[in-house]
Amino acid sequence: MMHKQVMLAAISGSVVLLVAALGFQYLANLPPCPLCIWQRWAHVFAVVFGALALAIGWRLLPVAALLAMLAGCGIAFYHVGVEQGMFEGLEGCAGESLSGQTAVDLLDLSKAVPVAACNEVAWSFVGVSMAGWNGMLSVVLAAMWGLAIVAHGRGRRLGAGG
Repeated sequence: MMHKQVMLAAISGSVVLLVAALGFQYLANLPPCPLCIWQRWAHVFAVVFGALALAIGWRLLPVAALLAMLAGCGIAFYHVGVEQGMFEGLEGCAGESLSGQTAVDLLDLSKAVPVAACNEVAWSFVGVSMAGWNGMLSVVLAAMWGLAIVAHGRGRRLGAGG
């Protein structure tokens, strides 16, 4: 049963990081960049795979959650590299451009989706950007998924089932 507790903790960790990201976006008015959005998707997938694993018990779902977290780690650390000027960034990472837009376009609220530049640090704590914190915390969550997988396998070998 320990594996279910670890899975629940990992799911909760991803939910907390998603809520924090949305809080920064909507409460602190810090729009995400494309790499930020991709990092969120890793957490969404981990939550969905984890919740399904708890609900139906399919053994490969925790592995899928682990892979989602590892992908999220890669994206987060790539994002840190873009912020630090080590990598170029993607085509959509330049941020919002107003060139080529008419006054009517700028006033159309249905088109008003702010996008931040990937190479700018919008917020940091103790010198670590949001992408850096997300990367480090995603490593912890990936380790938790790995622990849950190992604990589940160990429990099955000991006859605990589950």
